[in-house]
Amino acid sequence: MYAVCRNHIAIGTRVLGGTLLLGAIFADAALNEIHAQEATELLPEVVVSGTREKEALAKTPASVGIIKNEAVEAVKPTHPAQIISQVPGAAVSVTNGEGHTTAIRQPFTTDPVYLFLEDGIPTRSTGFFNHNALYETNLPMAGGVEVIRGPGTALYGSDAIGGIVNVLTREPPMTPELSLTAEGGSHGWWRLLGSGGTGYADGGWRTDLNLTHTDGWRDHTAYDRQSATIRWDHFAGASLVKTLLSYSRIDQDTGANAPLPRADYKHHPKKNNHSIAFRDVEAFRLSTTVEYERGNDLVSLIPYFRHNSMDLLASFRLAAPDPTVYTTENQSFGLMAKWRRDFPGAMNARLIVGVDIDHSPGSRDEDRIFVTTTGPGTGASRNFTGYTVGPKLYDYDVSFTGISPYVHAEISPIERLRLTGGLRYDRLRYDFDNRLADGGVLNVAGRFYGQADDTDVAFNQLTPKLGATWEFNPQTHGFVSYNRGFRAPSENQLFRPGSAATAAQAEAFRDSALDLKAIKTEQIEIGLRGTLSGVSYNLALYNLEKKNDILSFRDTTTNESRTVNAGKTRHRGVELGLGSPLGRHWRADVAFSYAKHKYMDWEVGTDDFSGNEMEAAPRITANTRLTWTPAEAVRLQLEWIRLGSYYMDAANTKKYSGHNLYNLRAHWQVAKQVALYAHVYNLGDTRYADSASISSDTPVYSPGLPRTYYAGVEMKW
Repeated sequence: MYAVCRNHIAIGTRVLGGTLLLGAIFADAALNEIHAQEATELLPEVVVSGTREKEALAKTPASVGIIKNEAVEAVKPTHPAQIISQVPGAAVSVTNGEGHTTAIRQPFTTDPVYLFLEDGIPTRSTGFFNHNALYETNLPMAGGVEVIRGPGTALYGSDAIGGIVNVLTREPPMTPELSLTAEGGSHGWWRLLGSGGTGYADGGWRTDLNLTHTDGWRDHTAYDRQSATIRWDHFAGASLVKTLLSYSRIDQDTGANAPLPRADYKHHPKKNNHSIAFRDVEAFRLSTTVEYERGNDLVSLIPYFRHNSMDLLASFRLAAPDPTVYTTENQSFGLMAKWRRDFPGAMNARLIVGVDIDHSPGSRDEDRIFVTTTGPGTGASRNFTGYTVGPKLYDYDVSFTGISPYVHAEISPIERLRLTGGLRYDRLRYDFDNRLADGGVLNVAGRFYGQADDTDVAFNQLTPKLGATWEFNPQTHGFVSYNRGFRAPSENQLFRPGSAATAAQAEAFRDSALDLKAIKTEQIEIGLRGTLSGVSYNLALYNLEKKNDILSFRDTTTNESRTVNAGKTRHRGVELGLGSPLGRHWRADVAFSYAKHKYMDWEVGTDDFSGNEMEAAPRITANTRLTWTPAEAVRLQLEWIRLGSYYMDAANTKKYSGHNLYNLRAHWQVAKQVALYAHVYNLGDTRYADSASISSDTPVYSPGLPRTYYAGVEMKW
C-alpha cells in the first residue's frame, strides 16, 4: 500500500523532480549501473520542476538540470562547488568553509539573485537573503539537487532571477534501513554521516545526521557543522501528509577567502590576514505538506516555520573604513496553497491556481569594531590581529510580509504542441522600527551613518511567463520561452545604507537606499534536447536582460560602498550537456557553457562602465567526467573542471587567467554491506583563485584548495 501510494502522489514528495535525460548527463558514475538501453533513453514520463507538478520534461519549456541521489552519493560533496557544476551553466565558488558564491546565468556574486529551496520551500524569505544558503541544507545527504537556469516561472516570484536551486530530501525507505559513513582527510578533516528509517503500511520515516569538522587548509580557517533532517510521510486514502524538520548549525572561522597580493598568493597561500573573522549560523525549518488528490483535482497546503540566526564578523568587511560585528535573526510563518485541475477531454488542459503567504519578522544589531593590525597600513598585506567593540551603528526590527497569488495554465491544441502560460502578482512589504534613532545621522569615529525613520516600504509586481514545447519525433524535443522576473531589495539593502565621509553624504545614502526599486528581468530562451546515435544531449540559448540592477558599489581605491539602482545589464549564452557510453565499461559526460555578461547602461558616480564586461564573469565554465567501471564492484572517475578568464573589476583593467582542475574518485564495493572510497581534489596541485578582484588599486587573489585527499568507509544494513 505504501509503495503504491508513494508513487501515485509523487507530486507532493518531489516538488521539483528530475528527468532521466538530465540524470543521464549529470548523474555521475551511478549511470554505469543502468543497463545500456536505459542509459540512452531520453524523455520518459518523469517529475520536473517547471510547475511544481509531475510532468514530462518534453512538455517543460525551461532549462532544468538535475543531479540525482546516486550522483550525490558518489561525489559525497564536502562543498556545493563539487557537485553543482555537473549542470551546464551552473557554477559555485568557495568563500569560507562551506560558504559560496553562485554563477547561474550571472557572474559569480553574493547578490540576492537566486532562490534556494528545500523540497520546493524557500529556505529563507525574500527579506533575509543569504548567498550562503546551501550550507544551511544537508547537501551531502540530499536525495538530489535540481537547478532551473534563468528567471523562475510565475510560480516562484521574487529572487528567482539567475536561477533556482532546490535541494531534495531523501524519501523514507519501505523496509528498515541503516547506514553509517566515516570519512577522514587532509587538513584535519573528518565527517560522520548516519541515516536510518523504515516504512509501515501507510507511510515511513527517515532521519539523516551529518557531523563535520575541519581544521582548514589556511591558517585559522577551521569550521564545524551539525545537521539533521527528519522526514515522515503518511498516507491516508487519497491524502498525503509529509512532515519535514531540518536543522543546521555552522561555526566557522571565516578567513578562508581572505585575499592576498600576488606574491603571497603564489608563495604563501596558507597565510590568512583575516583570522579574527567568524561566522556562527543556525537554521531551523519545519513544514507539513498536506495533499488531497481526487479524480482530476489536487489540493495542496504547506504551512511552514523557519528560524534563522547569524553572528558575523565578516572577513570581507575588515578592510573597509568601518568594520563591524553584527547579529541578524528572523523567523518565518508561511503558507503555500494550491489547487490544480486537469481537463483530459479538453486538449489535455491543466489549470493551477495558488497563493504563497510569508510573514517574517526579524532584527539586526550591528556594532562598530576597532581593529588592531600589523604590517602595511592599507592593502591586502595588512594583518588583522584583534579588535574591540565600539558604539552601535544599527539596531532595528523589520518585518517582511509577502502575499503572492498566481495562475498557471497548459493546453495542447495538437498532440505534438504544448503551450503554457502563467501570471503572478507579488505584494511585498517591509515594516521598519528603528530602535536606535529615528532619522538623523550618527557620527562614529569620523564616519557618518544615516538612520531611517520608522517606516514601511512596499513593492508590487506582476510577472508573466509564456512557453511552448514541440515534439519533432519521440527522440527530439524543442522549446521556446519568455519569462519575466524580479527581485525586491533585501532588508539590509533598504535600511542599512552604510557609512559615508560626511553627514550630508550619509543622508543621501540613506534616502537613496529607501528609494531602491526592484530589479526587473526579461529572458528569451530556446532549447533542444534528444538522443542521436546513443548520445544524449540538451542545448539551450538565452538572452537575459536586467534593469534597475541593485549594486553595492565599492570604490576600488577607497573601499567605500553604497547601494544604488545602477542601470542595465545583458547576459547571453549557450549551454550544452552531453552524455554517452563509450563501449561496455566507459562513459563520458560534459556540461559546458559559454556566456557573455555585459554592462549595457552602468553609471555610478563619475564612473561609466557602459559597454564593459562584468567582473567575476568567466565566459567559459565546463565540467567533463570520464567514468570507468572495469568490474561491477569497481568505479573510477576522472573529472576536469574548466573556468575561463574574467575581469577583476568593472573598469576591465585586469584579468584573472582562469584555471583547470582535475579530480579523481574511486569506489570499491567490498561486500554487499561495505564499500570503500577515496577522492583526490586538485590532482595536479594547481595554484588557482576561488575569487580574484581589485582592492585598493591592487590585484588580490583568494587561493583555492591545494591537492587534498579524502577516504572513507560506508556500511549499510
